[in-house]
Amino acid sequence: MSQQTFLYQPKVTEVLNNIRKVMIGKEEAALLSVVALLAKGHVLLEDVPGVGKTMLVKTLAKSLDCDFKRIQFTPDLLPSDVTGVSIYNPKTLEFEFRPGPILGNIVLADEINRTSPKTQSALLEGMEETSITVDGSTVQLGEPFFVMATQNPIEYEGTYPLPEAQLDRFLLKMEMGYPTPKQEMEMLARTSNSHPIEEISAVISREELVGLQKETAQVYVDRSVHRYIVDLVTGTRHHEGVYLGVSPRGSISLMKAAKAYAFVHDRDYVLPDDVQFMAPYVLGHRMILTSEARFEGKTSASIIEELLTATSIPVKRTTGE
Repeated sequence: MSQQTFLYQPKVTEVLNNIRKVMIGKEEAALLSVVALLAKGHVLLEDVPGVGKTMLVKTLAKSLDCDFKRIQFTPDLLPSDVTGVSIYNPKTLEFEFRPGPILGNIVLADEINRTSPKTQSALLEGMEETSITVDGSTVQLGEPFFVMATQNPIEYEGTYPLPEAQLDRFLLKMEMGYPTPKQEMEMLARTSNSHPIEEISAVISREELVGLQKETAQVYVDRSVHRYIVDLVTGTRHHEGVYLGVSPRGSISLMKAAKAYAFVHDRDYVLPDDVQFMAPYVLGHRMILTSEARFEGKTSASIIEELLTATSIPVKRTTGE
């Protein structure tokens, strides 16, 4: 199989370099964000306050010449505050649609667990269907469309945790983590006079981003890798510590994420290593553990690690086999 020539792939490096100028020690988070963007997926970023969740999304948005919108979720937010609303114009005697922030290309859904399930569903409908319903009419969302939602895991008072079925709408779920003392020292030095985000500019246009997503979709996945993905996902359904395993949507999501991860590394084919790297981020939030497993201290990550160890890895055949 000959190597494909990707016209837009070098742009990925430019975006990652832009993020590095602002985010210190967050290489993996930056990489995963770009992977989700290329795979046309969405990201749920869960971590304690102040570790740079919102800054990561802002930096990514500023690196892209796309329409950026932010939704600050609060308990009193209404679905129409997300989707938009039709307002009667007495001059034209007609209703005019005033678009909401979900009509942007890059959408930051800040503290998504602070709003009611009804308002959450307005966002999640758009994520799943790439369209929204306003006053009984369907409105198509623009292209590209990427949502990064944040939530704080330590605050439960007055919050509405996302149900498992809605968590499944996110391609990836990840955490940021605290910086090391050395990284935090560098952070203080960089922000002593001004913030680095003020100095970066867009390095990729909307059309180039759409081109990147189309090229990502062309990455080749061998049938043996398909089998590997299915074996991993099936393993979650039969593991004794898992009450509810990963759905077929999870299999598709893992394949798309592995393709994007391969594309970021300038390959036109997926390796089992790509699947292994992406599996914890794609599958972890799609599983419900049994109470016994949680009591024993097991986590989704530890069970996925068990499955990765137990599942046979496809090996490339040599000539003559």
